[in-house]
Amino acid sequence: MQSIISVKDLTKTYTSGFNALKNINLDIRRGEIFALLGPNGAGKTTLINIICGVVNPSDGTVLADGHDVVADYRAARSLIGLVPQELSTDAFESVWATVSFSRGLFGKAANPAYIEKILKELSLWDKKDAKIRTLSGGMKRRVMIAKALSHEPQILFLDEPTAGVDVELRRDMWNMVRGLRESGVTIILTTHYIEEAEEMADRIGVIRKGEIILVEDKAVLMEKLGKKQLKLHLQHPLASIPAGLGGTQLELNADGDMLIYTFDAQSQETGIAGLLRQLSEHGIDFKDLQSSQSSLEEIFVSLVKA
Repeated sequence: MQSIISVKDLTKTYTSGFNALKNINLDIRRGEIFALLGPNGAGKTTLINIICGVVNPSDGTVLADGHDVVADYRAARSLIGLVPQELSTDAFESVWATVSFSRGLFGKAANPAYIEKILKELSLWDKKDAKIRTLSGGMKRRVMIAKALSHEPQILFLDEPTAGVDVELRRDMWNMVRGLRESGVTIILTTHYIEEAEEMADRIGVIRKGEIILVEDKAVLMEKLGKKQLKLHLQHPLASIPAGLGGTQLELNADGDMLIYTFDAQSQETGIAGLLRQLSEHGIDFKDLQSSQSSLEEIFVSLVKA
């Protein structure tokens, strides 16, 4: 699939000597939802700000749909919408005025019908004449998204877009994001709500200490790195696991009434058949069993702690 963003050998070293990004290489596909995950201080916001032209790189190149974000700044920036973490809006302007003004900054002709459409999709229409300073934090974040969409960008960056937003508002936002992707907009998001990335993203990138350590299709990542567990609810509690039973992959819960067996679902031999045979030989009966797979959050934690 064609890339709409191409990052090659990108580094960023601040005057303090801090090396925020180290030789980043990343291609983001046209029309996908790409989730960039990493702990605080990993370099997510620095990378986004360089792609968006807010911060200059120390070395390397970034192309947005073929336009160099430094050498051809105007063309590149016109393709990109950015919703930053910080809420920074004109407090004394109305919602309608600030969103319309953002469109004009990119040289776009006035289009009241389009601005109305955005505000309605973001449930801001009834607030169109309200001053920004009178809005709640969640509503101000919606205004930030409306401003980022005002010039009809092909690429939309969402840097922690649902931080501090209530559940209902978050659900509305993600419905809007799905609609944008369906219309051809490429979405790049960072989020601390990893379940959002698990639900929404097509691909996952993980950044740690300024380096991209993994980029993978979400489904493939879950398949390759997700461990499966078989939980056996016992008829009678055990004080301990009998010697020679199940090896190191078997655990007993604190109450002694559940055995937990961890296995690789992709292996030809999961060991489940042998385990069940051993349980029978030891006279251990179970009343129920269930299987589960690691969540993206568990995979992410294991990656960043590695």
